[in-house]
Amino acid sequence: MTITQDPWETLHTTALLGTDRRPLPATALPLAESVDQADPATALLELAALATVRRRAGALPVLAAEPPGPPAPADPRPELPAPAARRLAVLLTGRPAGGTGATLANLAELLPQWLATARARGLRPPAALIPGLLDAARARSELRSDAVALAGPPGRWLARQNPDWRFVLRTTTPEAAERPGPGEDHQLWHEGLFAERVTHLTLLRRRDPAAGLELLRSTWSTERAEDRLLFLDALQDGLSPADEPFLEAALGDRSKNVRATAAELLSTLPGSALAARMAERARAAVRLAEAGTHLLVTPPAECDAAMQRDGIAPKSPTGRGERAWWFGEVVAAAPLAVWPRSTGLTPEQLLALRVGDSIDETSSSWADDLREAWARAAVRQHDADWARALLGPAPTPPTRGAGRARAPRATGAPAKLLAVLPPEERAAWTAAFIEVHGLGEAFQLLGACGTPWTPPLSTAVVAALARAAASGAYPWSHSGVLGMTERALAPETAAAVEELAAGATPDSAWSETFARLAGTLRFREAMLAELDG
Repeated sequence: MTITQDPWETLHTTALLGTDRRPLPATALPLAESVDQADPATALLELAALATVRRRAGALPVLAAEPPGPPAPADPRPELPAPAARRLAVLLTGRPAGGTGATLANLAELLPQWLATARARGLRPPAALIPGLLDAARARSELRSDAVALAGPPGRWLARQNPDWRFVLRTTTPEAAERPGPGEDHQLWHEGLFAERVTHLTLLRRRDPAAGLELLRSTWSTERAEDRLLFLDALQDGLSPADEPFLEAALGDRSKNVRATAAELLSTLPGSALAARMAERARAAVRLAEAGTHLLVTPPAECDAAMQRDGIAPKSPTGRGERAWWFGEVVAAAPLAVWPRSTGLTPEQLLALRVGDSIDETSSSWADDLREAWARAAVRQHDADWARALLGPAPTPPTRGAGRARAPRATGAPAKLLAVLPPEERAAWTAAFIEVHGLGEAFQLLGACGTPWTPPLSTAVVAALARAAASGAYPWSHSGVLGMTERALAPETAAAVEELAAGATPDSAWSETFARLAGTLRFREAMLAELDG
């Protein structure tokens, strides 16, 4: 019995081995009598082309697949204006039309702002752009919340058809209209992937905190420690005194990370029993001297079992002394309201007092520890009054002859304290800082300000860039801030930046930098105008 070898396979083998090691297969030659065999490599390619046509011509059609269930639900939101839809296509590809790419920032960096603005406007993209939108969100996790919200019900429908987009079903968005029924709710919680369960719990907590807590309570004892930790994080949505009994019980969890997270959540509830216990410890550690002129610090002498149950680790993970560590943890977890209530002083007055040791009242070694702990408490409890007091007043230019102003002493993390303040006040404080101290120490402060920056803050940044250029500094010495300006400067400053570009030395680094920034601002200006229709 003679077995005829498939001509395609013989061609494939010859291509792998090379025509110098294996001659053209005789079984393939009848495919094309006119093939020029003088050049074996060319002949092989021609034979492969002919064999490809032959194989495709003989292919049989396959049966059509079954439709993928019901069609996608309708999206009632208004569709993007046509110019905005074209702009989205440009942002998704990263290639601007008209050959202007040389004067623009990386367009991928502008996509987050476009998505957030379109989402805020309540618009929906054309169906043809949704796959590209989901691909972009798959590659960049920071886009997912806005991209999934923008894609809407059609995006979730598509995600069920394509495994590459399954992240859509695990992304929490308030706009998600589909809510599982009671049976589906139970099945998803007990049978879903971990990420799907976290998403489900988060969404449930946002619309019904009590139901979310009850769902978590039903399986808590059987969950893994690392899963319990992330499930606890989901309780931040809708956190209230109703959650206290569950969190109080979690203080006895066998996982130290779970205990610490439960303690941190309880410390943000001012009326919780843990907050009261921490307040008692804090009052014992810090008291106002009888003369009322300074504060006396007596750090805890030991970390007893009760303190450990309330989330304080007996060993310092930071390398600090143990008593300093215990002291900081106690003060950071105590309600800030305890200090004005127990001393009768405002945050500003308390911060102005000298800090001494209960043994040596002239020592100020505990001052930094106390201020740092108060700063952590202000951030954790979102207390704007304390954050304002810890930051101090906005910097002001020095008087004539006083020399160069020095940056204020950092208390805790200034950027984190700024984030507690209202957006307008945050921007005004940062603008004042930049006017006095320039951009050298402003990177983290600018990152704490909402984007786009307010016009006053944007004006202060542009003026600081002009001073930097005039001083002879190189643009890359401010590369971090410049990267932020392309995304965050108010588009209204485009004209001022164009003036800087025109006034800079031609073909210099600053000329190119300002021209690029001005082009990006004009692009953003048009981009935002299109979304307004």
